[in-house]
Amino acid sequence: MRLPAEKIPTIPEPLRMVLRNAVWTYGKATAALRPLPDFLIIGAQKAGTTALYAYLRQHPQITGPSWKEVSFFDRHYAHGEAWYRGNFPNTLRARGLVGEASPSYLFHPLAPGRVAAMVPDAKLVALVRNPVDRAFSHYQHEVALDREPLSFEDALEAEDERLRGEEERMRADPAYFSRAWWDYTYRARGRYAEQLERWLAVFPREQLLIVPNEDLDAEPAQTHALVLEFLGAPPHRLDSYPRVFDRQYEPMNAETRARLAAEFAGPNRRLYELLGRNLGWE
Repeated sequence: MRLPAEKIPTIPEPLRMVLRNAVWTYGKATAALRPLPDFLIIGAQKAGTTALYAYLRQHPQITGPSWKEVSFFDRHYAHGEAWYRGNFPNTLRARGLVGEASPSYLFHPLAPGRVAAMVPDAKLVALVRNPVDRAFSHYQHEVALDREPLSFEDALEAEDERLRGEEERMRADPAYFSRAWWDYTYRARGRYAEQLERWLAVFPREQLLIVPNEDLDAEPAQTHALVLEFLGAPPHRLDSYPRVFDRQYEPMNAETRARLAAEFAGPNRRLYELLGRNLGWE
């Protein structure tokens, strides 16, 4: 079963921000009654995090924030722990495991250390997807939001210049939000091994589950069960496993695809060694 993006209920951005600010204000005021998460889905962006989190939230013993992507450990870290706790249900309503999904955590250079300092025992789930397909899906997402005026090829060419100095600014100022880093990291986000190695530098391997997007696509029930087992939740099979935000767009230029595949060949080999599994990405 596929659930197209246009079928997902949406709220206009101005109203969404009003609602979120109200929730944040109340949540922060009652932070002492709210838990920190037991698990995080840390990414990768455009690799199935929305679908997996939706499946997990249907479990009777798993709960979390009112919306996906709290983005505390990347975008909102300067707000502090009370703000973060304010996103979670209070202990009177919380049941079983509590978790959230913010797909930019995997990629953020400071997120591993921040997570380790605040929730060192959290279970971490990272999804990975063929970086060529992930880059093109990311680009289409930015085009749909009217944030990308360039062609895919021109955007790839402009990426390094757009990102010049941004990581240094992020490291220097926890409150700095980099729009270029958030929107235009088509190639950079696909170098998964270097990102996962940053997490494994501060977390033991047994706290991190790496899930190929192909597994979630081809065998959603089995993959869902694997994640539940990793999290320590009782088994819970769903009646259906819909695809979420399944957009349709014209295919990538074959020459561009071949060039990206060649660029990612080395980083992919590093990932395969980390996984102990060749995913055969081309």
